[in-house]
Amino acid sequence: MTNFLGEFECRLDSKSRIVLPSALKRQLPPETEDRLVINRGFEKHLVLYPVNVWQTISAQVNHLNLYVKKNRDFVRYFYRGATELRLDKQNRLLLPKKLLDYAAIQEAVTLFSYHNRIEVWASELYNNLIEDEPENFASLAEDILGNPQQDLRKLLNLV
Repeated sequence: MTNFLGEFECRLDSKSRIVLPSALKRQLPPETEDRLVINRGFEKHLVLYPVNVWQTISAQVNHLNLYVKKNRDFVRYFYRGATELRLDKQNRLLLPKKLLDYAAIQEAVTLFSYHNRIEVWASELYNNLIEDEPENFASLAEDILGNPQQDLRKLLNLV
C-alpha cells in the first residue's frame, strides 16, 4: 500500500521539468518502475499517482454507468489531460504544458504528498490555501472524524 508523506519545494526548469525529491522517490513503490500518471486535481492543482494506484482508481471510474449523463461528464473530465510520465535518470518528470497552464504553475512548485497521491501546486496558490486555515481546526476534525462510538451506533441502527 502506498502511503506518501511530506511537503517539498521544487522549481520548474526551462523545459517544464521538475526533479522529484529523493525523499519522495524513496517512497515510490517498486512495482511502479518509476512510472506515474499526472492529471488535474479537483482544485486548481495537479495530482501525480503511481501507475498502480492510477490503475485502481481508473478501474473504479470505469465501472460507472455511462448511460447516465452525469457519469459521462465526470469520466470525460476525470480522464482529460491524464498523462503517463516516467522519471528520467536524473529523477526528472516532464510536465505537460496544458496541465501546467491549468494549474497556473510557472516556476515555484510545491509537492504535497499524502496517502496514495502527490499534489502538484503552484507554490503561491498552495501557500494561499494553507494560510486559509479553518478558524477552529479541532472543531473541523470532530465534524469530519466524528465520534467512533456514535458511528458504530448508527451502523447498528441504535440511534
